[in-house]
Amino acid sequence: MLLEKYIPSDWKKILEENIQSHTFSNLNSFLTEELEQFEVFPPINEIFSALKLTPYKNVKVVIIGQDPYHDDKQAHGLAFSVRKGVRIPPSLRNIYKELNDDLDCPIPSHGYLQHWAEQGVLMINTVLTVRAHQANSHVNKGWEEFTNGIIQSLNNHKEKIVFILWGKNAEKKLDIIDTEKHYIITSAHPSPLSARRGFFGSKPFSKVNDFLKLNSKKEIDWCIKNDFDEL
Repeated sequence: MLLEKYIPSDWKKILEENIQSHTFSNLNSFLTEELEQFEVFPPINEIFSALKLTPYKNVKVVIIGQDPYHDDKQAHGLAFSVRKGVRIPPSLRNIYKELNDDLDCPIPSHGYLQHWAEQGVLMINTVLTVRAHQANSHVNKGWEEFTNGIIQSLNNHKEKIVFILWGKNAEKKLDIIDTEKHYIITSAHPSPLSARRGFFGSKPFSKVNDFLKLNSKKEIDWCIKNDFDEL
């Protein structure tokens, strides 16, 4: 199938049941047709960037987003992240503000979050593709079942994981997470519409590191280097 070949091998094995499902087959057919008629974000080879950058065995933290960015050059497969040279979206600006307030990390000039992913922070959207310039255009096409499979597989992870759930949509995932085993951080979404209703001041980054330290795990270096290197 079109999508399957882009899923990294470790995750492919873990998600085998999801990949073989009727829903995933229908999703594959839908996306094939979309690609023939429309521009789709992120590029097909970047849809599973989060899984490629954060192998299953390395996952320490999960940040759950919603729909990928739908404007040109924004989405590249990591929730909330944009590549260097792309204007930082409002939600990520607010994430940086909270990070600065929480851990005194300097606010970088770019929105590329690969540094987090490489340390075990899985940044996964609920829906992994979108038609260009049409928000939520790939909602209810099968992605939700697939990404629920990712979350359920992490719920079964032998290690304790931190799940960061920003906003009501993300909090719905509590139904498939063992909250007694894993550490859950919830707050309002960092979007400009809701950030002042409980996101600002929630200190999620220090909470993650406190938990990791308590469980004898290496803390996340949340500070993003402020450089201008081309990728």
